[in-house]
Amino acid sequence: MASETLVHHDEHHNESTAGTAWGGGKEPFKASYGKLMMWYFLLSDAFTFAGFLIAYGALRFSMKTWPVPDFVFSSLPGGIHHKPLIFVTIMTFVLLASSYTMVRAVQEGHRENKGGVVKWMLLTIVGGLMFLGCQAWEWTTLIGEEHMTIKVNPFGTHTESGVYLAGDGHDIKAGDTFKAGSSYLIHKHDGEWAPLSYKVTEGPNKDIEKTQAFGPKAFGALFFFITGFHGFHVLSGVAFMLIIMLNSATGLYEKRKNGYEMVEKIGLYWHFVDLVWVFVFLLFYLL
Repeated sequence: MASETLVHHDEHHNESTAGTAWGGGKEPFKASYGKLMMWYFLLSDAFTFAGFLIAYGALRFSMKTWPVPDFVFSSLPGGIHHKPLIFVTIMTFVLLASSYTMVRAVQEGHRENKGGVVKWMLLTIVGGLMFLGCQAWEWTTLIGEEHMTIKVNPFGTHTESGVYLAGDGHDIKAGDTFKAGSSYLIHKHDGEWAPLSYKVTEGPNKDIEKTQAFGPKAFGALFFFITGFHGFHVLSGVAFMLIIMLNSATGLYEKRKNGYEMVEKIGLYWHFVDLVWVFVFLLFYLL
C-alpha cells in the first residue's frame, strides 16, 4: 500500500513539474527564444569582426610604412582638405545618435505605444541612411580622387627611424635606412603620379636618391573589406528596421501584447553594429 502511495506521489509530482524550465515551459535566462537566437548570432558575428580587426592590427603594427590616418582621412565635402578626422567623427556621431533613437523606440515598445515606436524607428533609419551616405562619399573620394584601391595604396609614412628588413620590389631594398619623421603621400597630379623622393642615409645604398614607393597594399584591401563588411551590416539593419517599422505601423505587433519584442531584437542588432564601429574607428582612424 505504501509503495502504491509513493508511485502515485511520483506521478503527481511529475505532472506538477511539467511546464517548468526543464520541461520547456519557461524561457531560459528570462529571454524568449527569438532574443536568445539573436544573442547567439551577435556572438558569432563578434568573433568574425574580431578576427578581421586582429588581422588588421597585426599587419598595422608590423609595417613601419603604414599610412597615418591624419593624412589619409583629411578631406571634407566641398573640396576642403587637411582637416584630419573631422568627417569620420561626424559619421561616428550620426551612428551613435541613431543608437539613442533605437533605445527610445524600444522604450516606447515596452509601453505599447505604436506611434512612439514608429517615430523613433524612423529617426533611426534616417541616421543609418546618413551614415551610409557618408561612407559612400568617403569611398568615392578615396577611389576617385586619391586613387586608392584594394591593390594600390598611394599612402604611406615613416614614423620612426629604422632599417628596412625587406625590399618592396620597387625602389626600397633590404638594408636601406630612413630618418625619423620623413613621411610621404603619393597622388596623381594632372593625370600623372607625383611621388616624393628621399635620400638613403645608411647601408649599401647610402647617399643614393630614390623615389618613394607606394604604401602597403594591405591597407587598401583591409580598409575596403572591413568597412564594407560593416557597411553591409548597417544596410541590412536599415532594411530590417524599415520592415519592422511598417509592421508596427499596421498594428501587427500591437496585437501580440509582448512589448514589441521584434523591435527589441532589431535594437540588439543595431547596438552591436554601433559597437563594432567604435572598434573600426579606433583601429583605422586613430591608431
